[in-house]
Amino acid sequence: MCQVLKVSRSRYYEWLKGKVSARSKWQDELRDKISDTYFACKQRYGSPRLTIELEKQGIQVSRPTVAKLMRKMGLRSKISKKYVPSTTDSKHDKPISPNLLSRNFKVDQAARVWVSDISYLVVEEGFLYLTVILDLYQRKVVAWSLSETLRTEDTVLPAWYQAL
Repeated sequence: MCQVLKVSRSRYYEWLKGKVSARSKWQDELRDKISDTYFACKQRYGSPRLTIELEKQGIQVSRPTVAKLMRKMGLRSKISKKYVPSTTDSKHDKPISPNLLSRNFKVDQAARVWVSDISYLVVEEGFLYLTVILDLYQRKVVAWSLSETLRTEDTVLPAWYQAL
């Protein structure tokens, strides 16, 4: 049986007596720590970040060892797609405004040409949407508004009224 399983006789008798090597004990404890940390981090950490987390807990272990044990345990990091907010819905049948500026950014009078943009800011609660209106003559912000939604009434109109 030892030849078939490719195990030495001495190791077989150690196993039969119930002796567990120090290395096996250490690996079992390490597996438990890896599993606990892995699930505490919402299954998102791979071996590099798990190694750092284990080191923070005072456990000295190499990244290849963590990777090998994770592989044996069937643990893989979940790769989540980055959220990219969609701010433009161009699939509509509403009229499209003509391009009156035609990339002519040189203006000779103040309050003659305003340009606007909406951007999003990542905050703890999610996103805030920032609407900014610039006067092209002065190249300065004329008005701005912050909103939790992308509704026109919450973003563009407050900035517009402020600019007026």
